[in-house]
Amino acid sequence: MIQDRLSKEKEIKTIVISAINFFEAGPLSVLKDCLNHLNDDVYVSKYKIIALVHKLELFKADEYRNINFIEYPKSRKSYCYRLYYEYIHFKTIAVKQNVFFWLSLHDISPNVGDIPQAVYCHNASPFGPVVLKDIYVQPTQLLFSLFYKYLYKINIKRNKYVIVQQLWIKEKFHEVFGLKNDSIIIAKPQVPEIPAEFIKEEGTNPEKLFFFPTFPRPFKNIEVICEAVKMLNEQGTSAFKVIITIDGTENYYSRDILKKYQHIPNINFVGLLKREEVYSLYGTCDCLIFPSKLETWGLPITEFKQYNKPMIVSDLPYAKESVGDYDKAKFFNPSDAKQLAQYMRDLIDGDGIGFSKSNPIVYPAPLAQNWQELFNILLVDNKL
Repeated sequence: MIQDRLSKEKEIKTIVISAINFFEAGPLSVLKDCLNHLNDDVYVSKYKIIALVHKLELFKADEYRNINFIEYPKSRKSYCYRLYYEYIHFKTIAVKQNVFFWLSLHDISPNVGDIPQAVYCHNASPFGPVVLKDIYVQPTQLLFSLFYKYLYKINIKRNKYVIVQQLWIKEKFHEVFGLKNDSIIIAKPQVPEIPAEFIKEEGTNPEKLFFFPTFPRPFKNIEVICEAVKMLNEQGTSAFKVIITIDGTENYYSRDILKKYQHIPNINFVGLLKREEVYSLYGTCDCLIFPSKLETWGLPITEFKQYNKPMIVSDLPYAKESVGDYDKAKFFNPSDAKQLAQYMRDLIDGDGIGFSKSNPIVYPAPLAQNWQELFNILLVDNKL
């Protein structure tokens, strides 16, 4: 029996899921979704799963009974700690735990020796425009974006696979880093199905209601909406409201937006909302506006499609992929407040917005529609 047990233990292979920088919101949800999938007994019969996380308190132990956690509470104290863990300490973990496969969920390709590894790249900032004026409202974010391209580059060719969320980002990784197309997996994010009680086919507002759910970052381009509203007011159009989910307390950028535009009565700055409140406003509003200049995936766009209502979104590759096959989207130049104002007025006056032609995206392999398909590519197809 001892020999059988030792033989079984020898067959069990160790997989590390590294995400020591995830602590809130979307990234933490991605990590939990990943671990929920790997928590299944099917995986545990073949693999020992180790999750490297920021803090254990972010997880309920009874929900992840098959996951072995190691916490790194200092990982967010400074980038010195983060880089030490990624490029020095993790190799020790790989050797000590006899790791068979390493998946980094947060952009950086660690130094883990010669074992098979993959990295999930979420951050699109290296491929966006550099706007020097942003240094006044979010200097750290701007410098971080400039530095991120170099972080991506370190060790990136050690990965068996690089995982991205959209085709346009895959094309950028191929172009900028010289990666082979068949080594870049497109893993489309899982869009939550919104509960039926929130879905309403029509807005019921006496005046048109526009909605932009966002967290204040300069690339979110909130000011183009505010400038469009100013133009509409100057032209005598006032039978509408715009709801934006900031309140000026979040950071310098949001404070700057409020300072410039809080006097405009047609704009309601309501602060960050819970998911259920966002879902409810999707149902109440007449139109989503999504003017962001850079996204790895425009989640509100794909969420809002479930309501079958009009949306006005940036005429950019990420937005066209997020919209996909949908007949109620209008694309606009995110730098042109006048054009946005025109499309808003068309909707307010009921003259017809003239929706843009939108087609489904044909994705090349390798493609993963969910975690099961992703791990099939990473492990099963490669006989790991």
